[in-house]
Amino acid sequence: MLSLLSATAASGAVAATRSTSSWAVTITPEAAPSATLLSDAKADPNLGEIQRLFDTALKAGTVEEEEAAWSACVARLQPLTRSSEWATPLLAGVLGNRGNARSRQGKLDAAVEDYDAAIALAPYAIDPVLNRGVVREQQGLFELAVDDYDAVLAVSPADPAAWNNRGNAKMGLADYAGAAHDYAQATALAPAFSFAAANLAVALYAQGNTTEALRSMRALLRKYPSFPDVRAALAAALWASGDTAAAESEWLRVGDPRYRDSQWVTRNRRWPPVLAEALDALVNIRATRA
Repeated sequence: MLSLLSATAASGAVAATRSTSSWAVTITPEAAPSATLLSDAKADPNLGEIQRLFDTALKAGTVEEEEAAWSACVARLQPLTRSSEWATPLLAGVLGNRGNARSRQGKLDAAVEDYDAAIALAPYAIDPVLNRGVVREQQGLFELAVDDYDAVLAVSPADPAAWNNRGNAKMGLADYAGAAHDYAQATALAPAFSFAAANLAVALYAQGNTTEALRSMRALLRKYPSFPDVRAALAAALWASGDTAAAESEWLRVGDPRYRDSQWVTRNRRWPPVLAEALDALVNIRATRA
């Protein structure tokens, strides 16, 4: 029963509060389900069926099948919440999992609804707050995403993913200094977190700290020679500096076709305009020569 019951023991409690500009959350460390509640769940004959539905979702062959299995689990748990106290935190965990499946399909509004419901039903889990922040970023709701990451970091300040994610949201807000700070926190906590280090280099470039940004990009490529994000960023930065020969040399080694799409670079990677425009110019000029 680990997959079901361990979710109910997650740290923290989440209480929704209305701010002047957005729905924000405050995470406090009190309301995790008690050991008695978990014991009650183990003794309930309904738990076996719930576990089978849970396992079906985990073993689903496609994300669509996974969502359907989580929905079946939701339908089975909802009536039990009226009579079995243990069903409520389990339902929250299942809703969070369905939200994850929906977000992977691009059903962003539906995913947020699931995360909202998970937070309201069982305000102990950090995961639905963190995951809602990711979806809010995808929706372009960067201030709301920052709210969620703030809540996570308030109780889990050693979470490098939350620092990196908040940096991503701040990049969407063009708060490059704030983003650089957050990426630096992520890399300090997890030195092997290479994407946070790459993000930090881009944020430094966005601030105008081109010397440090280029130094960081080159250092990352010495360590990770097959890192297309960093190589594409270095190519763009070199192009912007006027070193076109070096820029083209670096660009020839970028194998990821996504970096040819300026909209993807701006929207998904959230590169600052100066870097995205330089890469677009490099790509287009090379295309005309082919």
